[in-house]
Amino acid sequence: MEITRIGSKPSGKGPADWFTGAVRIDMLFEANDARRGASAAVTFEPGARTAWHTHPLGQTLIITAGCGLVQREGGPIEKVFPGDVVWFAPNEKHWHGATATNGMTHIAIQENLNGKVVDWMEHVTDEQYNAQ
Repeated sequence: MEITRIGSKPSGKGPADWFTGAVRIDMLFEANDARRGASAAVTFEPGARTAWHTHPLGQTLIITAGCGLVQREGGPIEKVFPGDVVWFAPNEKHWHGATATNGMTHIAIQENLNGKVVDWMEHVTDEQYNAQ
């Protein structure tokens, strides 16, 4: 058995190559030889968001605090709230983040395929973000 406590590992800052705005990442667990899943609690300050990206085996988001936005390529921007669970299918291009006025925290869960959990792409433009 392994017990990991939130706050037992240092928080990380969301890299500017992958995020717009202030983002904190707290790893919950990583893929290893016995499990291919990885998870992090990700906190977005108002206006912060991911770049467009995909996951080879999909991604589940569990919204735990605040008010956020999610969008699949070609789909509408949708608001999400605590308790909402969002599933992005394998290789589905998408982004997620906070609204312009509220922060948002979610738990992100994704699986490793051949050493990769995510493919990062271009940043979400202000025009795309504000199209809500």
